[in-house]
Amino acid sequence: MNTETIVCKQIKKSFQAGDKTIEVLHSIDLIAHEKEMIMLMGPSGSGKTTLISIIGGLLNADSGECTVLGENINQLPEEVKTTFRGMNVGFLFQHLMLIPTLTALENAVIPLLCLGKNRKESLEKAAHFLEKVGLGDKLQKKPSQLSGGEQQRVALVRSFVHGPKIILCDEPTSFLDLERGKKIMDILKDAEETNATIIVVTHDPRILDYADRIVRIEDGMIVHGS
Repeated sequence: MNTETIVCKQIKKSFQAGDKTIEVLHSIDLIAHEKEMIMLMGPSGSGKTTLISIIGGLLNADSGECTVLGENINQLPEEVKTTFRGMNVGFLFQHLMLIPTLTALENAVIPLLCLGKNRKESLEKAAHFLEKVGLGDKLQKKPSQLSGGEQQRVALVRSFVHGPKIILCDEPTSFLDLERGKKIMDILKDAEETNATIIVVTHDPRILDYADRIVRIEDGMIVHGS
């Protein structure tokens, strides 16, 4: 069995809505390994995005333990957590979060530059991956000049360009046709083969064959595949 990279034990999370407490995650247990792609499925509002946000250190659990690459990520000081996240975690957000004033190439290269990598080599690397996802002729276009699917591919490249050990994707194929969706999943599968752990939140049945494991969440609880 490959090395455990993510270990979630009894993770609970709730949010306040006025005077009401909404429980989103209920005692979640999940283990993921290097070179594993997990598809995280479930109805909207079931807690999928909240779970990957906790794994990625963007949210803290109310209770329980989330160990990522040997670190209890919820207990790290914020500055240490930010550095850890920048080095080890790649995100593809559902809302993409591209910077509107930057080009496709400038958006994609951000993680490398944040790690202090050589600018020329970083731009070449980002350009290479953008070409791989079919955006070689769009490098200097800004997000407003790109289609939704093109923006999504820029965000995807940004998520893995720095070679993170953990890649967390929220609906990576939602704007893409079948052919482009499969191309994206092929690239993610290549990243998995470099020892990455990939968790993909999806409603897309077309990509389930890429999964090493399918985990289903309903009402904040894992009901299959943990």
